[in-house]
Amino acid sequence: MTAAASALAPTPEPGRVRAFLRLVMIEHSVFALPFAYIASLTAMFLDDETVDWWTLLLVTVAMVGLRTFAMAANRIIDREIDARNPRTAGRELVTGAVSARAAWTGALIALAVFLAAAALLNPLCLALAPVAVVPMVVYPYGKRFTDFPHAILGLAQAMGPIGGWLAVTGAWSWDAAVLGLAVGLWIGGFDLIYACQDVAADRSGGVRSVPARFGIAGALYGARACHAVTLGLFAWYAAATDGGPLLWLGLAVVAGAFGYEHSIVKPGDLSRVNRAFFTVNGFVGISLFVFALADLVVRGLGV
Repeated sequence: MTAAASALAPTPEPGRVRAFLRLVMIEHSVFALPFAYIASLTAMFLDDETVDWWTLLLVTVAMVGLRTFAMAANRIIDREIDARNPRTAGRELVTGAVSARAAWTGALIALAVFLAAAALLNPLCLALAPVAVVPMVVYPYGKRFTDFPHAILGLAQAMGPIGGWLAVTGAWSWDAAVLGLAVGLWIGGFDLIYACQDVAADRSGGVRSVPARFGIAGALYGARACHAVTLGLFAWYAAATDGGPLLWLGLAVVAGAFGYEHSIVKPGDLSRVNRAFFTVNGFVGISLFVFALADLVVRGLGV
């Protein structure tokens, strides 16, 4: 084939599964999974100091399934809003790379996987599964009726650590609730930062958010407040679970990451929002998990 013919040849479209995984940004599971693991492993340590790998696998499957369902539902519900926003107009449901039918199929399969994993964990996890699903669906509608949809997202994400603890013990834990609240404020806070990119499009399209209502500066102040409280709640969780020096060192690293995140995003300069959102927040989750795991192992967790 000549160079000219090669240039004119159509580029093969990615497979449907690959396109769907791009739609739901499957790699972003890194934000929520580490905290579900921290809760699960802490509960295992407090129970018999031994890792239950089967339970940990089911927690992973449940978390990925629920997040995949949530992202797919979000993209389906928001596809008309995404089409009006230049930043999101290239998303797969807008361009047609993924059809609404295929997205719904993937979402329902992911939901079934989540429910199956919850059923295999214990009866309480299955009974409370709808409580975890509801905010995932309400969130995309939130921007239509409240200026604080980020709070709904935070509530949805808070379910991860709580569910991880319930998966191990089959019982409620206030310690896990503290960790869940910390995670919810953390994610809600960086969603405030991320939403600053869409102020103009949101205001013109009638989409509601903190940045659209209170401005970029107000949203960034709100994000700082969320992350300050997050650090306090992380410290509360560490104290409540008798965390050792390595866990506290991890919290110091997270505090430094938060400081860096807020130093690179300014009301007049949003050029590094993606670095703050993807790189720094991915680092926060992974680094705290590594420190928490190391702390549990040093304290006697058998892996």
